[in-house]
Amino acid sequence: MRFATLRTSRGPRLHVRGVEGYVDLADVSKDARLSSLDGLARGGAEALRAAQAAARTPGAQYANSAFAPVTTNPPRVLCLGVNYADHALEGGREVPSWPESFVRGAGSVIGAYDDLVKPSLTDRFDFEAELAIIIGEGGRYIRAEDASRAILGFSVMNDATAREWQRAATQWTAGKNFEGTMPIGPELVTVDEIDVRDLAISSTLNGTTMQSARTSDMIVSVARAVEFFSTFTTLRPGDVIASGTPGGVGFARTPPVFLVPGDLIEVTVEGIGTISNRVVAESGSPEQWPWRPAHSTAKGI
Repeated sequence: MRFATLRTSRGPRLHVRGVEGYVDLADVSKDARLSSLDGLARGGAEALRAAQAAARTPGAQYANSAFAPVTTNPPRVLCLGVNYADHALEGGREVPSWPESFVRGAGSVIGAYDDLVKPSLTDRFDFEAELAIIIGEGGRYIRAEDASRAILGFSVMNDATAREWQRAATQWTAGKNFEGTMPIGPELVTVDEIDVRDLAISSTLNGTTMQSARTSDMIVSVARAVEFFSTFTTLRPGDVIASGTPGGVGFARTPPVFLVPGDLIEVTVEGIGTISNRVVAESGSPEQWPWRPAHSTAKGI
């Protein structure tokens, strides 16, 4: 099945792709808990059965602007960094033997077709095509061979990054958490619908392909990512795991290519979908601000 969160007069509401369009899942199932992806993730098998029934209902078409983030308020976005060998090498690093990890907050999440906000305090705003894993049942100490039972489905995301903020310290939090910088969507494709072990993943900037790889190139696979994160934290329904980006990002190019207002950046994962975001300048920021890192000569990540 395929799910999307759509903006309605009643706020963002979860829809399942039905016959000829999208169906409001809570309305058709008569279960208010299913108005959000979080409710679907918590509902388990019973919720998925209700969604299967709703998907047989005629639906409606929606404009791109109606697509909210597929998960509007994820409890956590747990991220893998440097999870493709070519991305490690282009950053001047050795291929890691231990996963790099960091966390994003829900405030950075935007919809699949929303404007991507370039923070005013960065001149090195970069793109990162990624496969997003959305947790369903979740749990703790989940073996890789059991990971599929913990996953609700998959989506597409762009882990857009303010590089000089990322590199100003040893921790990456600031560079990865500017508001309005992580589009995710347009749909969630359930784990039973697609095999994500070997899918094409790419990013395109103003019509030019920048990144092109396959998910089979990951150092830590989807199943192993679930196993890794569940080692130190209980994965909860609605959590997102960002699986890392392949080589070809902007900082590693000669000359570097960074996002500027007016750019159109698109990310595609085969069989799941495409997000397409126009870059816009941040509005309302102060003209002078005491915190701004100097441009680093070190390679970014």
